[in-house]
Formats: sequence, C-alpha cells, structure tokens
Amino acid sequence: MQSPVLVLKDSLTRESGSKVHHANIQASKAVADIIRTTLGPRSMLKMLLDAQGGIVVTNDGNAILRELDIAHPAAKSMIELSRTQDEEVGDGTTSVIVLAGEMLHVAEAFIDKKYHPTVICRAYNKALEDALAVLDKISMSIDVNDRSMMLGLVKSCIGTKFTSQFGDLISDLALDATTIVGVDIGQGLREVDIKKYIKVEKIPGGQLEDSKVLKGVMFSKDVVVPGKMKRKIVNPRIILLDCPLEYKKGENQTNAELVREEDWAVLLKMEEEYIENLCVQILKFKPDLVITEKGLSDLACHYFSKAGVSAIRRLRKTDNNRIAKACGAVIVNRPDELQESDVGTGAGLFEVKKIGDEFFAYIVDCKDPKACTVLLRGASKDLLNEVERNLQDAMSVARNILKHPKLVPGGGATELTVSATLKQKSSSIEGIEKWPYEAAAVAFEAIPRTLAQNCGVNVIRTMTALQGKHANGENAWTGIDGNTGEISDMKELKIWDAYNVKAQTFKTAIEAACMLLRIDDIVSGIKKRQAPGASQPSKPTIEQEGEADNEQMIPE
Repeated sequence: MQSPVLVLKDSLTRESGSKVHHANIQASKAVADIIRTTLGPRSMLKMLLDAQGGIVVTNDGNAILRELDIAHPAAKSMIELSRTQDEEVGDGTTSVIVLAGEMLHVAEAFIDKKYHPTVICRAYNKALEDALAVLDKISMSIDVNDRSMMLGLVKSCIGTKFTSQFGDLISDLALDATTIVGVDIGQGLREVDIKKYIKVEKIPGGQLEDSKVLKGVMFSKDVVVPGKMKRKIVNPRIILLDCPLEYKKGENQTNAELVREEDWAVLLKMEEEYIENLCVQILKFKPDLVITEKGLSDLACHYFSKAGVSAIRRLRKTDNNRIAKACGAVIVNRPDELQESDVGTGAGLFEVKKIGDEFFAYIVDCKDPKACTVLLRGASKDLLNEVERNLQDAMSVARNILKHPKLVPGGGATELTVSATLKQKSSSIEGIEKWPYEAAAVAFEAIPRTLAQNCGVNVIRTMTALQGKHANGENAWTGIDGNTGEISDMKELKIWDAYNVKAQTFKTAIEAACMLLRIDDIVSGIKKRQAPGASQPSKPTIEQEGEADNEQMIPE
C-alpha cells in the first residue's frame, strides 16, 4: 500500500469545504447578534471596557465593533464592513452588519443542500441590482434649502441614538455646522469637508442645552501677555503667520568669537533691530490680532502690546487653517511678504473667555465663515464622547443629503418594499438561482424584524401585517414606528433615510456576504520564514508592552 503523502507541514491546520462555510456563517451571525439590539430608536446601549480600564458607552455599531478584539477571521471582515460604511457615508453601520449576517444565515440552508457558493453569489448580485433599482424607484428628491425637511431627516437618522432625548438639539448643531462649511464646487455639487473644517470642542460642565455652533473658531489659548493685551476686540484685523517672531538662531551650533567688548553690544543691538523690523513690517498693516504657529519673543511682545495689538503664539496648524477659512485671512510665511489682502477682516469679534479653569479664545461672528467650531457642553466625559459620536453621524447624514438630495423611507419600509418586489421577480427567474434569490428577498426583512424585536411588540404579527401591506410592492412608505412598534406611514412621521446611505448599506452587506461565502479553505498556523542558519529562539522572550497582560506571564 502506498505511504501517505504529506503536503502541508504538521504545524498547519487546514479546514476546507462546508465546514469552513458553517464556521464563517456562525462567526458572522455572532457578530450580527452582538449589534442586533442596537438598531432602532428603542435600542440598548453597550458598555465596553478597554484595556486601560476606560469605559465606552455607546450604541453606534461602528464604535462597538472597533473596541472588540476578535479572533475569528470571518468575524474580523464583518467588522471591516461597519468601518467602511462609517468612512463612506457615516451612518447605517448597524444595519450593514445585521443585513450581512442575515444574508449569510439564509445561505446556510443552501450550502447544506450542496448548492455551489458561486450560484448563491450570482443570485445575490442579481438581487442587489434589483434592490438598487427599487431604491431608485421609491426615492424622492428634496430641496436642500428647506430647513424643516432637512431637520426631520437628520433627526430620523439620529433618532436611534442616545441623544435623541434632547429633541432637535444635535440635529440643529449638525445642520448648522455642515451648511456653514459647505462649498459649492460648481455643477450644482457641494463639497463638505467635515474632518478639516469642523472642530468639535468638548468641555465638561454646563448643560447639553448650552452646546452651540460658533460662526467662527475657538481654541484653548490665551493672549501672550494677559495684563497688557486686549482680550476683547470688535471687528479685529487678523494677521496669521507661521514663522517665529524671535531672533533667528543658527541652524547648527554657531560660535562667534568677539575680540572687542563693544562688538557684543552691537550684536545684541542687531538682534533687537531685527525683531523691531519684523514688528514694524507687521504693524504697518495696523492689525489688532497677530497669531503665529511658532514662538514669539518677549521683545516682540513688548512692541505689540505697545502698539495695542494682541498676540497669540504656538497655535496648532489645523486651528490656524480654520481661522484662515473663518475670517478670510491668508497664512503668511514671512512678515516681509505681507500684503493688505492677507489681513483677515471677516471676523466680528475676538474675545478670550474663561470656561472652568481654562482660557478659550473665540473668533466669532464671521461674515461668511467656511470653518466652524461646535461647542459641546455636558455633565461627564462619557456623555460628551457619546454626544460627539452622534454628532459625527448627524453631520455625515447632513453632508450626504447636501451631496445627494434624495430620500428613501426609513423604519424598515424600504427593506420591505425591496423584499416584496424581489419576491415577485423571483418567479420569473429560471434555473437553480431562483431559490437563493428568493432567500435574499427574505433576508432583507431582517431590518424591520429587528426593529420590531427591539420595540418589544409581537414580531410575527407585525411582520405578517407589514408583508400584507407591501404584498405587491405598493404602499412603499408603510413601516414600523420604531418607538411604539406600530405600523404607520413614514411620510407623516418624517422617518426618512438618505438614499446613498441605504444604497451603500445594501451594496456593502451583499458584497461582503458573497465574499465570505466564497471562502472554502482556511489554512492557519503559517509561520514567518526564518533566515537560514538562525536557530529557533529559546522560549523566554521579552514581552512587548502590548502583550504584557497576556496569561502566559507567570508560570504557576
């Protein structure tokens, strides 16, 4: 008899075939179940403890999964989903995972029946195309300038979040912030850069109701000489520099040998004159406020305060860019290149206020600011962090709408319509793909079902009633009111979703499900190649700080 042939090394473990599929599906379902309860307005919060003992309390799907440490490879790729969703459109992170988990769950039956995964994937992709077509059909355009519409929209998107109990507060902040920084780039398109030009300042203390969007910027700096410089200037002329206002030192160590004592005085005088020249060049433009990213020497301070100019030094580059955007100044690299056009005159007020123990400089009431600061106040750090996460989501939603002003119904209505239409279409599909296609149609119902579950109503009754209403793809706006669990018209309740959030959710979920279904082999235990001649390291190795809290530290 032939001896067995070893292809893989002993240390490698290999799983293949349906075993892998089942493992992957189980893992994805586990991830989906973690997040399932955080969907909808009646969602639960999750409390996560990180390695340093800090706590995160949130129901933002992405924030939860980001904190989890997961071993299973398939579950890891599920987590990537919510991250891409968060980066792409900023909302719908929970629904993506729930939907993908459900898609895989319905596929399991087919894998048991020995369907080939590519057949299932083909059917899924067909379902995705049809689903997007349905979205196009039921979406409705809105007017971006109609504030109440926009408010309703942002509100329904963050109605599922923790801050929804504070009414319109967060939606107002998000809308104001995004409308301020929106830039028209022609052809009716708007570019909204949330990351660069909207700064969220969290200051514990006060009440949430005190949060506001400043028409300008604020940063935690005080003027250089508090006693002598003005702390409140109306309509300031602002000059922004990113060069130091102090005497230039040599690049490397420079030694100057002086023979005569008088030369020393001359040297000092030269330094003073150099700084005086710098200041004179700047003061020519009669600024009221000089801000530099680098240092500012005492002498320069003296000249400025003598001229009644306030100065701020060592400001972050990002903050400086925001100020430039807000008041219309240009950041200048060398004082001798200053021009009148570089002076920012757009700000209405410069003021230094004390909040708690810190001084904050405000540059506000700008005429046409293209950058803004959202000031969040609240009772505790954790609360503020959660509010900030919600605000990020709300701003992303507002940004999406400004870019693509199209809406689809929320509250599970979209998914039900898609599901009903796909079920109808499935009868016209020939061959073996019909069944997976139908299953995909059923999988879309996961979202309304989960919504109903989280409300605590009778799921089966609610779902049957809804399916009856949606039976032939009509009543597209009938869905579940997430607060009460009753079946109602989404148009009246103003529960909407942004079109591109929904489209992205469907795409990401189905594509990920297909990818995970196509995996049929997992080989693990691959070691890094060692250089020939390097002996195996003996066991006691020094731990990196990341592994310091591993179990294997102290042998019993």
